[in-house]
Amino acid sequence: MSSSPRRAAAPSPDAEHGAPTALPGAEADTAALFDERPSKTQRKKASHDLQAIGEALVEMPASRLEGLAMPDILRDALHEYKRTRSHEARRRQMQYIGKLMRRADPEPLREAVAAMQLGQAKDALALHQAEHWRVVLLADEAALERWAAEFPGSDLQQLRSLVRAARKDAAMAPEQRSGRAFRELFRFIRQQQTGVHDDD
Repeated sequence: MSSSPRRAAAPSPDAEHGAPTALPGAEADTAALFDERPSKTQRKKASHDLQAIGEALVEMPASRLEGLAMPDILRDALHEYKRTRSHEARRRQMQYIGKLMRRADPEPLREAVAAMQLGQAKDALALHQAEHWRVVLLADEAALERWAAEFPGSDLQQLRSLVRAARKDAAMAPEQRSGRAFRELFRFIRQQQTGVHDDD
């Protein structure tokens, strides 16, 4: 009994239509390419970060902006924002600044903003400490000794005089207080903290 002739295997649909066969590893390369692209959430976060840097830059004094590396068009936009008074015009200008931020190198700008914010935090802390010293010196006689230990170069005679004047002012009726002694005591404390005096 003769065996029936073997039928040829049917061509695959890809081969039939001449479609190229996927090269080994091509699918993995394509997946990796998509993995490297930033997600929509990442792009949105980056946009918000740039906008935040732009908002901080417009709060900087013009003198500090001049020294920063940025495109001239961005620098001009920041100056224009400072000159703008209308709320709606400022909102549009800030959006424009946010778009221009995408053309700039954000790292030196981010560092400048961080340095400014750190300086502001230090200033706020120093003011808080000065106010604390003023309250303590007015409330406690022994505080003069603690002050002398921390600021040995300060004029203790002048400090005692300022404290006495401030206490005398505080003892008056509210409508009779000038507040000058309090301000002078606070100025003295700040000068000792910073080492900067009015005569310098």
